[in-house]
Amino acid sequence: MNIILKPQHLLSKKPNLTHFFSSKTTIPLPYGTETNDPSYKDIPKPVRDKSERKPYVTPMKMLIKRAKEEKEARKLQPCRMLENPPDNGLLVPQLVPVAYQVYEAREVLLSGISKLVKVIPVQKCRFCHELHIGHVGHEIRTCTGPGSGMRSSTHVWRKGRVHDVVFSPKSYHLYDRVGKPRVVHDESRRVPRIPAIVELCIQAGVDLEKHPTKRRTKPVYSIEGRIVDFEQAKENDENERNLHDENLDPLIGSDLGTKFDEARNFIVDKETDQLEESHEGVTDLREISIGTMESWFKMISGAKKIMEQYGVLTCGYCPEVQVGPKGHKVRMCKATKHQHRDGLHAWQEATIDDLVAPNYVWHVRDTNGLPLDNKLKRYYGKAPAVVELCVQAGAPVPGQYRSMMRLDVVPPDRDEVDLVA
Repeated sequence: MNIILKPQHLLSKKPNLTHFFSSKTTIPLPYGTETNDPSYKDIPKPVRDKSERKPYVTPMKMLIKRAKEEKEARKLQPCRMLENPPDNGLLVPQLVPVAYQVYEAREVLLSGISKLVKVIPVQKCRFCHELHIGHVGHEIRTCTGPGSGMRSSTHVWRKGRVHDVVFSPKSYHLYDRVGKPRVVHDESRRVPRIPAIVELCIQAGVDLEKHPTKRRTKPVYSIEGRIVDFEQAKENDENERNLHDENLDPLIGSDLGTKFDEARNFIVDKETDQLEESHEGVTDLREISIGTMESWFKMISGAKKIMEQYGVLTCGYCPEVQVGPKGHKVRMCKATKHQHRDGLHAWQEATIDDLVAPNYVWHVRDTNGLPLDNKLKRYYGKAPAVVELCVQAGAPVPGQYRSMMRLDVVPPDRDEVDLVA
Protein backbone atom coordinates (compact mmCIF):
# COMPACT_ATOMS: atom_id res chain seq x y z
CA MET A 1 0.00 0.00 0.00
CA ASN A 2 1.59 3.17 -1.21
CA ILE A 3 1.01 6.31 0.86
CA ILE A 4 1.65 9.61 -0.92
CA LEU A 5 2.64 12.42 1.35
CA LYS A 6 1.94 16.00 0.19
CA PRO A 7 4.07 18.95 1.23
CA GLN A 8 2.88 21.07 4.10
CA HIS A 9 2.18 24.15 1.94
CA LEU A 10 -0.05 22.13 -0.39
CA LEU A 11 -2.33 20.87 2.32
CA SER A 12 -5.77 22.38 1.76
CA LYS A 13 -7.60 24.06 4.56
CA LYS A 14 -11.27 24.71 4.89
CA PRO A 15 -12.10 28.13 3.52
CA ASN A 16 -13.26 30.68 6.04
CA LEU A 17 -16.59 31.70 4.50
CA THR A 18 -17.26 34.23 7.20
CA HIS A 19 -14.24 36.17 6.01
CA PHE A 20 -15.69 36.68 2.54
CA PHE A 21 -19.25 37.44 3.60
CA SER A 22 -18.58 39.52 6.70
CA SER A 23 -19.92 43.03 6.85
CA LYS A 24 -16.48 44.44 7.63
CA THR A 25 -14.94 43.51 4.28
CA THR A 26 -15.16 46.11 1.53
CA ILE A 27 -15.32 45.22 -2.15
CA PRO A 28 -13.66 47.80 -4.40
CA LEU A 29 -16.00 49.31 -6.97
CA PRO A 30 -15.01 50.44 -10.45
CA TYR A 31 -14.21 54.11 -10.94
CA GLY A 32 -17.24 56.31 -11.34
CA THR A 33 -19.63 54.13 -9.31
CA GLU A 34 -18.50 55.22 -5.84
CA THR A 35 -21.01 57.33 -4.00
CA ASN A 36 -18.24 59.46 -2.44
CA ASP A 37 -16.58 60.22 -5.77
CA PRO A 38 -16.40 64.04 -5.98
CA SER A 39 -16.52 63.99 -9.78
CA TYR A 40 -19.77 61.98 -9.85
CA LYS A 41 -23.06 63.88 -9.95
CA ASP A 42 -26.39 62.21 -10.43
CA ILE A 43 -29.42 63.96 -11.91
CA PRO A 44 -31.11 66.27 -9.38
CA LYS A 45 -33.87 64.87 -7.25
CA PRO A 46 -37.50 65.67 -8.04
CA VAL A 47 -38.95 68.91 -6.77
CA ARG A 48 -39.67 68.70 -3.07
CA ASP A 49 -43.17 68.94 -1.67
CA LYS A 50 -44.31 72.52 -1.18
CA SER A 51 -45.18 71.79 2.45
CA GLU A 52 -41.60 70.74 3.23
CA ARG A 53 -39.00 73.23 4.33
CA LYS A 54 -35.66 73.63 2.63
CA PRO A 55 -32.80 71.79 4.36
CA TYR A 56 -30.60 73.92 6.61
CA VAL A 57 -27.10 74.64 5.33
CA THR A 58 -25.77 74.82 8.90
CA PRO A 59 -27.20 72.28 11.39
CA MET A 60 -29.63 73.66 13.94
CA LYS A 61 -27.40 72.58 16.84
CA MET A 62 -24.55 74.67 15.47
CA LEU A 63 -26.86 77.70 15.09
CA ILE A 64 -28.07 77.37 18.68
CA LYS A 65 -24.51 76.99 19.96
CA ARG A 66 -23.38 80.04 17.98
CA ALA A 67 -26.27 82.14 19.33
CA LYS A 68 -25.40 81.18 22.92
CA GLU A 69 -21.76 82.11 22.42
CA GLU A 70 -22.72 85.51 20.99
CA LYS A 71 -25.06 86.13 23.93
CA GLU A 72 -22.34 85.33 26.45
CA ALA A 73 -19.87 87.59 24.62
CA ARG A 74 -22.40 90.44 24.79
CA LYS A 75 -22.76 90.02 28.54
CA LEU A 76 -19.00 90.06 29.11
CA GLN A 77 -18.46 93.10 26.87
CA PRO A 78 -21.66 95.09 26.27
CA CYS A 79 -19.93 97.86 24.33
CA ARG A 80 -17.34 96.74 21.83
CA MET A 81 -16.03 97.73 18.45
CA LEU A 82 -16.61 95.18 15.72
CA GLU A 83 -13.28 94.24 14.21
CA ASN A 84 -14.04 91.78 11.43
CA PRO A 85 -15.43 93.04 8.11
CA PRO A 86 -18.06 93.08 6.70
CA ASP A 87 -19.87 92.92 10.06
CA ASN A 88 -18.29 96.23 11.09
CA GLY A 89 -19.52 98.06 7.98
CA LEU A 90 -16.22 97.96 6.09
CA LEU A 91 -15.46 96.09 2.89
CA VAL A 92 -13.39 92.93 2.62
CA PRO A 93 -10.42 94.09 0.47
CA GLN A 94 -9.77 90.65 -1.02
CA LEU A 95 -13.35 90.33 -2.30
CA VAL A 96 -13.63 93.70 -4.06
CA PRO A 97 -11.94 92.51 -7.29
CA VAL A 98 -13.93 89.27 -7.08
CA ALA A 99 -17.16 91.29 -6.95
CA TYR A 100 -16.19 93.21 -10.09
CA GLN A 101 -15.34 89.91 -11.84
CA VAL A 102 -18.73 88.46 -10.93
CA TYR A 103 -20.56 91.55 -12.15
CA GLU A 104 -18.66 91.60 -15.46
CA ALA A 105 -19.13 87.85 -15.91
CA ARG A 106 -22.88 88.29 -15.47
CA GLU A 107 -22.98 90.95 -18.18
CA VAL A 108 -20.98 88.75 -20.56
CA LEU A 109 -23.22 85.79 -19.72
CA LEU A 110 -26.45 87.62 -20.52
CA SER A 111 -24.97 89.02 -23.72
CA GLY A 112 -23.82 85.57 -24.85
CA ILE A 113 -27.14 83.91 -24.05
CA SER A 114 -29.04 86.59 -26.00
CA LYS A 115 -26.94 85.71 -29.07
CA LEU A 116 -27.25 81.94 -28.65
CA VAL A 117 -31.02 82.07 -28.18
CA LYS A 118 -31.38 83.55 -31.67
CA VAL A 119 -29.82 80.40 -33.17
CA ILE A 120 -30.87 77.68 -30.71
CA PRO A 121 -34.50 78.11 -29.62
CA VAL A 122 -35.59 77.81 -26.01
CA GLN A 123 -38.95 76.24 -25.14
CA LYS A 124 -40.87 77.24 -21.99
CA CYS A 125 -43.98 75.55 -20.63
CA ARG A 126 -47.03 77.79 -20.40
CA PHE A 127 -48.25 76.36 -17.09
CA CYS A 128 -45.09 75.45 -15.11
CA HIS A 129 -41.39 76.32 -14.84
CA GLU A 130 -40.18 73.51 -17.14
CA LEU A 131 -37.63 74.59 -19.74
CA HIS A 132 -36.28 72.78 -22.78
CA ILE A 133 -33.41 73.62 -25.13
CA GLY A 134 -34.13 72.62 -28.71
CA HIS A 135 -36.36 73.15 -31.71
CA VAL A 136 -39.06 70.75 -30.47
CA GLY A 137 -40.18 70.32 -26.85
CA HIS A 138 -39.82 66.95 -25.15
CA GLU A 139 -42.69 64.52 -24.49
CA ILE A 140 -41.81 63.72 -20.87
CA ARG A 141 -44.88 64.10 -18.68
CA THR A 142 -43.69 66.15 -15.72
CA CYS A 143 -46.01 69.15 -15.81
CA THR A 144 -47.44 70.17 -12.44
CA GLY A 145 -49.18 73.39 -13.50
CA PRO A 146 -52.88 74.19 -13.61
CA GLY A 147 -54.92 71.61 -15.52
CA SER A 148 -52.02 69.15 -15.76
CA GLY A 149 -54.32 66.26 -14.81
CA MET A 150 -56.53 66.91 -17.83
CA ARG A 151 -53.45 66.85 -20.11
CA SER A 152 -51.86 63.75 -18.49
CA SER A 153 -49.03 66.00 -17.22
CA THR A 154 -47.89 66.90 -20.74
CA HIS A 155 -46.28 70.29 -21.30
CA VAL A 156 -47.60 73.04 -23.56
CA TRP A 157 -44.59 74.77 -25.07
CA ARG A 158 -44.05 78.38 -26.03
CA LYS A 159 -40.99 80.43 -26.94
CA GLY A 160 -38.65 81.15 -24.03
CA ARG A 161 -36.55 84.20 -23.22
CA VAL A 162 -33.07 84.95 -21.92
CA HIS A 163 -34.18 85.33 -18.31
CA ASP A 164 -35.80 81.89 -18.47
CA VAL A 165 -32.37 80.35 -19.03
CA VAL A 166 -30.72 82.20 -16.13
CA PHE A 167 -33.18 82.98 -13.35
CA SER A 168 -31.97 85.21 -10.54
CA PRO A 169 -34.49 86.24 -7.87
CA LYS A 170 -34.72 89.88 -6.91
CA SER A 171 -33.68 91.37 -3.60
CA TYR A 172 -34.31 94.70 -1.89
CA HIS A 173 -31.43 97.13 -2.33
CA LEU A 174 -29.91 98.23 0.98
CA TYR A 175 -28.35 101.68 1.12
CA ASP A 176 -26.79 100.95 4.53
CA ARG A 177 -26.39 97.21 5.07
CA VAL A 178 -25.18 97.65 8.68
CA GLY A 179 -27.01 100.72 9.95
CA LYS A 180 -30.40 99.75 8.48
CA PRO A 181 -30.26 96.11 7.41
CA ARG A 182 -34.02 95.51 7.26
CA VAL A 183 -36.82 96.74 5.03
CA VAL A 184 -40.18 96.97 6.79
CA HIS A 185 -43.53 96.39 5.13
CA ASP A 186 -44.36 100.09 4.72
CA GLU A 187 -41.15 100.65 2.75
CA SER A 188 -41.77 97.86 0.25
CA ARG A 189 -42.92 100.29 -2.48
CA ARG A 190 -40.15 102.84 -1.97
CA VAL A 191 -37.12 100.56 -1.83
CA PRO A 192 -36.04 99.29 -5.28
CA ARG A 193 -35.68 95.60 -6.03
CA ILE A 194 -32.74 94.45 -8.14
CA PRO A 195 -31.32 91.01 -9.03
CA ALA A 196 -29.85 89.36 -5.95
CA ILE A 197 -26.51 88.64 -7.65
CA VAL A 198 -26.16 92.36 -8.48
CA GLU A 199 -27.01 93.35 -4.90
CA LEU A 200 -24.37 90.92 -3.63
CA CYS A 201 -21.76 92.54 -5.88
CA ILE A 202 -22.77 96.04 -4.71
CA GLN A 203 -22.43 95.10 -1.05
CA ALA A 204 -19.06 93.49 -1.79
CA GLY A 205 -17.61 96.64 -3.34
CA VAL A 206 -19.07 97.35 -6.80
CA ASP A 207 -20.16 100.99 -7.17
CA LEU A 208 -23.11 101.70 -9.47
CA GLU A 209 -24.60 105.14 -10.06
CA LYS A 210 -28.13 103.78 -10.32
CA HIS A 211 -27.93 102.08 -6.93
CA PRO A 212 -25.85 104.16 -4.48
CA THR A 213 -24.75 102.66 -1.18
CA LYS A 214 -22.99 103.94 1.91
CA ARG A 215 -19.26 103.22 2.26
CA ARG A 216 -17.73 103.59 5.70
CA THR A 217 -14.15 104.41 6.62
CA LYS A 218 -14.39 103.51 10.32
CA PRO A 219 -15.87 100.39 11.97
CA VAL A 220 -19.14 100.51 13.88
CA TYR A 221 -19.79 99.62 17.53
CA SER A 222 -22.10 97.05 19.08
CA ILE A 223 -23.88 98.13 22.28
CA GLU A 224 -25.85 95.23 23.80
CA GLY A 225 -26.41 93.76 20.37
CA ARG A 226 -27.44 97.01 18.64
CA ILE A 227 -25.27 98.61 15.97
CA VAL A 228 -24.24 102.20 16.70
CA ASP A 229 -22.28 104.37 14.28
CA PHE A 230 -20.06 107.05 15.87
CA GLU A 231 -18.45 108.10 12.63
CA GLN A 232 -18.59 111.88 12.27
CA ALA A 233 -18.55 112.39 8.55
CA LYS A 234 -20.44 115.60 7.79
CA GLU A 235 -21.05 116.36 4.14
CA ASN A 236 -21.76 119.85 2.88
CA ASP A 237 -24.51 119.48 0.29
CA GLU A 238 -24.45 123.13 -0.73
CA ASN A 239 -20.75 123.08 -1.65
CA GLU A 240 -21.23 119.92 -3.67
CA ARG A 241 -24.15 121.46 -5.53
CA ASN A 242 -22.15 124.62 -6.30
CA LEU A 243 -19.21 122.60 -7.59
CA HIS A 244 -21.57 120.46 -9.64
CA ASP A 245 -23.21 123.53 -11.19
CA GLU A 246 -19.85 125.08 -12.04
CA ASN A 247 -18.70 121.96 -13.84
CA LEU A 248 -21.91 121.85 -15.85
CA ASP A 249 -22.03 125.57 -16.75
CA PRO A 250 -22.67 125.75 -20.52
CA LEU A 251 -21.52 129.39 -20.89
CA ILE A 252 -17.84 128.67 -20.43
CA GLY A 253 -16.10 128.38 -23.81
CA SER A 254 -13.51 125.86 -22.75
CA ASP A 255 -16.18 123.60 -21.33
CA LEU A 256 -18.11 123.81 -24.57
CA GLY A 257 -15.08 122.73 -26.55
CA THR A 258 -14.31 119.80 -24.29
CA LYS A 259 -17.95 118.72 -24.29
CA PHE A 260 -18.07 118.89 -28.06
CA ASP A 261 -14.99 116.68 -28.28
CA GLU A 262 -16.46 114.25 -25.78
CA ALA A 263 -19.73 114.06 -27.69
CA ARG A 264 -17.88 113.53 -30.99
CA ASN A 265 -15.76 110.79 -29.42
CA PHE A 266 -18.89 109.21 -28.00
CA ILE A 267 -20.49 109.12 -31.48
CA VAL A 268 -17.34 107.62 -33.00
CA ASP A 269 -17.13 105.01 -30.24
CA LYS A 270 -20.78 104.15 -30.74
CA GLU A 271 -20.26 103.66 -34.49
CA THR A 272 -17.22 101.46 -33.87
CA ASP A 273 -19.21 99.42 -31.36
CA GLN A 274 -21.91 98.88 -33.97
CA LEU A 275 -19.28 97.78 -36.49
CA GLU A 276 -17.80 95.40 -33.94
CA GLU A 277 -21.23 93.96 -33.25
CA SER A 278 -21.78 93.39 -36.97
CA HIS A 279 -18.44 91.57 -37.17
CA GLU A 280 -19.33 89.50 -34.11
CA GLY A 281 -22.36 88.15 -35.95
CA VAL A 282 -19.98 86.59 -38.47
CA THR A 283 -17.75 84.97 -35.82
CA ASP A 284 -18.02 81.33 -34.99
CA LEU A 285 -20.93 80.31 -32.79
CA ARG A 286 -18.68 77.87 -30.98
CA GLU A 287 -16.45 80.66 -29.66
CA ILE A 288 -19.46 82.52 -28.31
CA SER A 289 -20.70 79.38 -26.55
CA ILE A 290 -17.29 78.70 -24.98
CA GLY A 291 -17.03 82.27 -23.71
CA THR A 292 -20.57 82.13 -22.35
CA MET A 293 -19.88 78.92 -20.44
CA GLU A 294 -16.64 80.32 -19.02
CA SER A 295 -18.48 83.40 -17.77
CA TRP A 296 -21.12 81.15 -16.17
CA PHE A 297 -18.53 79.19 -14.17
CA LYS A 298 -16.66 82.39 -13.29
CA MET A 299 -19.86 83.98 -11.96
CA ILE A 300 -20.79 80.90 -9.91
CA SER A 301 -17.33 80.41 -8.39
CA GLY A 302 -16.97 84.11 -7.54
CA ALA A 303 -20.42 84.29 -5.96
CA LYS A 304 -19.55 81.31 -3.74
CA LYS A 305 -16.45 83.13 -2.47
CA ILE A 306 -18.44 86.26 -1.69
CA MET A 307 -21.18 84.31 0.08
CA GLU A 308 -18.61 82.92 2.52
CA GLN A 309 -18.23 86.44 3.99
CA TYR A 310 -21.41 88.32 3.05
CA GLY A 311 -24.72 86.96 4.30
CA VAL A 312 -27.46 85.86 1.91
CA LEU A 313 -30.80 84.65 3.27
CA THR A 314 -33.67 82.78 1.65
CA CYS A 315 -37.15 81.80 2.70
CA GLY A 316 -37.49 78.19 3.79
CA TYR A 317 -40.74 77.72 1.82
CA CYS A 318 -40.55 80.07 -1.19
CA PRO A 319 -37.79 81.31 -3.54
CA GLU A 320 -37.55 84.79 -1.97
CA VAL A 321 -33.94 85.94 -1.38
CA GLN A 322 -32.55 88.86 0.61
CA VAL A 323 -28.89 89.86 0.48
CA GLY A 324 -27.70 91.22 3.82
CA PRO A 325 -27.24 90.28 7.46
CA LYS A 326 -31.00 90.13 8.13
CA GLY A 327 -34.14 89.32 6.16
CA HIS A 328 -36.77 91.93 5.37
CA LYS A 329 -40.16 92.16 7.08
CA VAL A 330 -42.35 92.59 4.02
CA ARG A 331 -45.47 90.42 4.31
CA MET A 332 -45.41 88.84 0.88
CA CYS A 333 -44.93 85.11 1.51
CA LYS A 334 -47.71 82.93 0.12
CA ALA A 335 -46.14 79.53 0.76
CA THR A 336 -47.05 76.88 3.31
CA LYS A 337 -47.96 78.09 6.83
CA HIS A 338 -47.74 81.76 5.85
CA GLN A 339 -50.93 82.40 7.86
CA HIS A 340 -49.10 81.45 11.06
CA ARG A 341 -46.28 83.88 10.20
CA ASP A 342 -48.62 86.74 9.17
CA GLY A 343 -47.16 86.62 5.66
CA LEU A 344 -43.56 86.96 6.84
CA HIS A 345 -40.81 84.80 5.40
CA ALA A 346 -39.06 82.02 7.32
CA TRP A 347 -35.48 83.17 6.77
CA GLN A 348 -32.53 80.81 6.73
CA GLU A 349 -29.06 80.61 5.19
CA ALA A 350 -29.08 80.50 1.39
CA THR A 351 -27.04 78.45 -1.05
CA ILE A 352 -25.68 79.29 -4.48
CA ASP A 353 -28.67 77.53 -6.07
CA ASP A 354 -30.99 79.95 -4.24
CA LEU A 355 -29.02 82.94 -5.48
CA VAL A 356 -28.65 81.75 -9.10
CA ALA A 357 -31.07 78.97 -9.97
CA PRO A 358 -29.35 76.40 -12.27
CA ASN A 359 -32.71 75.43 -13.88
CA TYR A 360 -31.90 71.85 -14.86
CA VAL A 361 -33.14 70.69 -18.27
CA TRP A 362 -33.09 67.34 -20.10
CA HIS A 363 -29.99 66.71 -22.19
CA VAL A 364 -30.63 66.19 -25.91
CA ARG A 365 -27.96 64.17 -27.72
CA ASP A 366 -29.36 64.38 -31.25
CA THR A 367 -30.87 67.79 -31.92
CA ASN A 368 -32.18 66.61 -35.30
CA GLY A 369 -33.73 63.39 -33.98
CA LEU A 370 -37.07 62.55 -32.44
CA PRO A 371 -38.22 64.36 -29.27
CA LEU A 372 -37.44 62.77 -25.91
CA ASP A 373 -39.87 59.94 -25.08
CA ASN A 374 -41.58 59.64 -21.73
CA LYS A 375 -40.91 55.87 -21.56
CA LEU A 376 -37.17 56.40 -21.88
CA LYS A 377 -36.77 59.17 -19.34
CA ARG A 378 -34.71 57.02 -16.95
CA TYR A 379 -31.98 56.82 -19.64
CA TYR A 380 -31.78 60.58 -20.20
CA GLY A 381 -29.51 62.92 -18.32
CA LYS A 382 -29.83 66.52 -17.19
CA ALA A 383 -27.71 69.66 -17.10
CA PRO A 384 -28.14 73.34 -16.20
CA ALA A 385 -29.89 75.28 -18.93
CA VAL A 386 -26.81 77.43 -19.61
CA VAL A 387 -24.58 74.37 -19.99
CA GLU A 388 -27.07 72.59 -22.26
CA LEU A 389 -27.45 75.70 -24.44
CA CYS A 390 -23.69 76.12 -24.81
CA VAL A 391 -23.12 72.41 -25.49
CA GLN A 392 -25.69 72.41 -28.28
CA ALA A 393 -23.95 75.48 -29.71
CA GLY A 394 -20.64 73.61 -29.93
CA ALA A 395 -18.93 74.07 -26.54
CA PRO A 396 -17.22 71.01 -25.03
CA VAL A 397 -19.01 69.18 -22.25
CA PRO A 398 -17.61 70.24 -18.84
CA GLY A 399 -16.14 67.41 -16.81
CA GLN A 400 -18.26 68.01 -13.71
CA TYR A 401 -21.48 67.45 -15.65
CA ARG A 402 -20.54 64.40 -17.74
CA SER A 403 -22.01 61.96 -15.22
CA MET A 404 -25.16 64.05 -14.74
CA MET A 405 -25.73 64.20 -18.49
CA ARG A 406 -25.33 60.39 -18.67
CA LEU A 407 -23.14 60.42 -21.73
CA ASP A 408 -22.05 56.82 -21.04
CA VAL A 409 -25.64 55.50 -21.15
CA VAL A 410 -27.00 54.29 -24.49
CA PRO A 411 -30.80 54.64 -24.52
CA PRO A 412 -32.72 51.93 -26.39
CA ASP A 413 -34.99 52.65 -29.31
CA ARG A 414 -38.70 53.19 -28.80
CA ASP A 415 -39.57 49.72 -30.03
CA GLU A 416 -36.98 48.13 -27.68
CA VAL A 417 -38.38 49.49 -24.40
CA ASP A 418 -40.21 46.27 -23.54
CA LEU A 419 -37.10 44.17 -24.22
CA VAL A 420 -34.92 46.06 -21.71
CA ALA A 421 -34.92 44.74 -18.15
